Amino acid sequence: MSVYGDTIQEHSRNPRNYGALEDPDIRHEDVNPLCGDRVRIELSLTSDDTIDVARFQGDLCVIAKAASSLLTEMIAGIPVSRAAEFPEQRLLDALQAEIQPARRRCALLPLEVLRSGVSEWLRR
Repeated sequence: MSVYGDTIQEHSRNPRNYGALEDPDIRHEDVNPLCGDRVRIELSLTSDDTIDVARFQGDLCVIAKAASSLLTEMIAGIPVSRAAEFPEQRLLDALQAEIQPARRRCALLPLEVLRSGVSEWLRR
């Protein structure tokens, strides 16, 4: 077992939903200034504003990449309005490893980007 746990290692080595969407309905990007992680989340929505496809890309550490991969899997099929309220603890639990306080921002960066992008979209 690695220092980060099997789930983090698996999603970092084989990230799900990595890449760009051709014409996303929602696109948002941000950076963690403490470590330099940068992530972009892109969403394609159905006609009833359900998340159809979620993708991510960026320059990410192992934890942020795994969290992005897991998050894009977890939000597919939910109403976009619920994505804005996706619980931090649910994402942290999905990582199946103890995330040290210093690395918590790495794990939550993709969720912050998702929430910001969805919030902007909902205000339109």
